Amino acid sequence: MLRGLIAALIIVGSMGPVYAKVVKPIRLGLTAVVVRENLRFLDRWAEYLSAKMDRPVEFVLRRSYREEMDLLGSGDLDFAWICGFPYIMKRNPEFLELLVVPIYRGEPFYNSYIIVPKDSPYKTFDDLKGKVFAFSDPESNSGFLYPMSLLTDRRENPGSFFRKTFFTFNHAETVEAVSRHVADAGAVDSYIWEYLLTLMPDVAKKTRVIKKSPKFGFPPLVARKGGDKKMVDRMRSVLLGMKDDPEGRYFLEGLKLDGFGVFPPSLFDGIRKMAERVRILQPGLSGIEESGEEKASVDK
Repeated sequence: MLRGLIAALIIVGSMGPVYAKVVKPIRLGLTAVVVRENLRFLDRWAEYLSAKMDRPVEFVLRRSYREEMDLLGSGDLDFAWICGFPYIMKRNPEFLELLVVPIYRGEPFYNSYIIVPKDSPYKTFDDLKGKVFAFSDPESNSGFLYPMSLLTDRRENPGSFFRKTFFTFNHAETVEAVSRHVADAGAVDSYIWEYLLTLMPDVAKKTRVIKKSPKFGFPPLVARKGGDKKMVDRMRSVLLGMKDDPEGRYFLEGLKLDGFGVFPPSLFDGIRKMAERVRILQPGLSGIEESGEEKASVDK
């Protein structure tokens, strides 16, 4: 009996722990660049990425780009879907690596839209002087930097041009604020506005576009620099391969994207130049930081 018990203990011991090893999840940050109203869809996409990565992937939702950038800087995020404006900002040392850029309607570009209530009389940006304006995020290109460039062109600032301004920290909430006349106008991401025409038509169709920006590099997905190279390469491969995978195409269709692609950092030079101009002509303005030096053709 004793010999049998000892033999059983030896066998069990040789098998190692009987519980599953806890695997640290891959953390991917999201902010206002993704419409968060469909959280179940995001859960399913995380499950898809987890299966492809052979490791749990969890989305970390934050209200602002600043919160997301702080998490990237501290190493609490492995990846994030950010905006071109925080991407081009100067960091020393640099802690971001360009991962992939979404392809939207056949190209890696989007616009900023200046929107107003559909039943309003406003037709041009100049008609908005003395009105209430909604920005999205202080580090948003489409929701802050572009309208700031329009003010800079007029030698104006938010305080001198608008009666009142406020931040929504969410493009969908900007659209809703304008649709309900909480704001007379707002600046939003064209991708989000077009997406909401399908997801929330009763809200988006109560607004209209009075000004459209030039094309800008689409908000990119980035990796934390200095992380696990194999993990980064695999995540890039998984995202690039979604368009060739039936299940991946399902999620791309849900995101209203054609796919993801690899593009050089110069894709964001238009945002970089605009930020520099606003910073120089509006020194000390909150939210406008010095942009990074001209980057190489590819991140290293």
